[in-house]
Amino acid sequence: MALHRLTGITMGVPDVMTTAGYYTEFGLTPTASEGSNQIARFSTQDGGEQLTLKRTDLRRLLELGVGVDEPDDLDRVAGSLRRLSLTYERTDAGITAVDLGTGVKVNVSIAPRIESRPAREPSYNAPGRPVRTNERADGVMREGPVKPRKLGHVVLGSTDYEASERFFIEGIGFKVSDLVSDVAAFIRCSSDHHNVLIQRAPVSFLHHTSWIVDDVDEIGRGARNMLAAEPARHVWGLGRHTVGSNFFWYLKDPAGNFSEYSSDIDCIVDDALWKPEVWEGVRAMYEWGPPPPPSFLAPDDLAELMAGAHTS
Repeated sequence: MALHRLTGITMGVPDVMTTAGYYTEFGLTPTASEGSNQIARFSTQDGGEQLTLKRTDLRRLLELGVGVDEPDDLDRVAGSLRRLSLTYERTDAGITAVDLGTGVKVNVSIAPRIESRPAREPSYNAPGRPVRTNERADGVMREGPVKPRKLGHVVLGSTDYEASERFFIEGIGFKVSDLVSDVAAFIRCSSDHHNVLIQRAPVSFLHHTSWIVDDVDEIGRGARNMLAAEPARHVWGLGRHTVGSNFFWYLKDPAGNFSEYSSDIDCIVDDALWKPEVWEGVRAMYEWGPPPPPSFLAPDDLAELMAGAHTS
């Protein structure tokens, strides 16, 4: 596909330095801070610099970066946006356009593909299949901090769901992986099952960001360390999603954004062999694990974000 990755995101938060401390503990690597603590940047192991924090009055996703291979890919995106009569800017660096439903500025640029060092091969014993003998499991012997490999996806509330679908799918070129009735779309710009999830919402907001780690043991280790420092960070987990198949554990940053440790997400390398499905009810949320708390379905600060949207 012409699109091949998320290059990065810019999040607006009221307190950059406090939020930066959280993402440092979460496992991202600080790369720079600027402007009297008004901007902080972070990288992942494989994706390079993928998170920027900027000072804003209310939390929100400001920008989303999408990578393509060559100038012809930019031409195709520009042509698609023109056909939809959507406004965009074209520079030597790429294409910039704003999705009015989510309020997010999307930057499409030429970027190198992510080349990940293969993760350790898991050795799981099962009845009749003792693949690991006379030694302890690797997952209980690991030490050191958990370090996310890359940004996996973002989940965005849209006040105009149909317009956001057109923007991301017909305009930018994302592919549909699965749908939840007519309220949410799992879409991808890489081989990962989804890189963006758009959902109907009363206000444009960032629901969560997801960060890919090697396996479910890294999810557990990461959450354990974050909760040992501050138990109130817990939101939802451990569990496994049905749509996307990934293991998950959600935590909450100081600004109110949810951040997810994720592993084992579905990989789609041939569009012809993947059939999007329409999901309903609780199966659209998870396969197993504790039920999602009400604050995950409707974040506690949603009314504040709505009030802020009406006064800005």
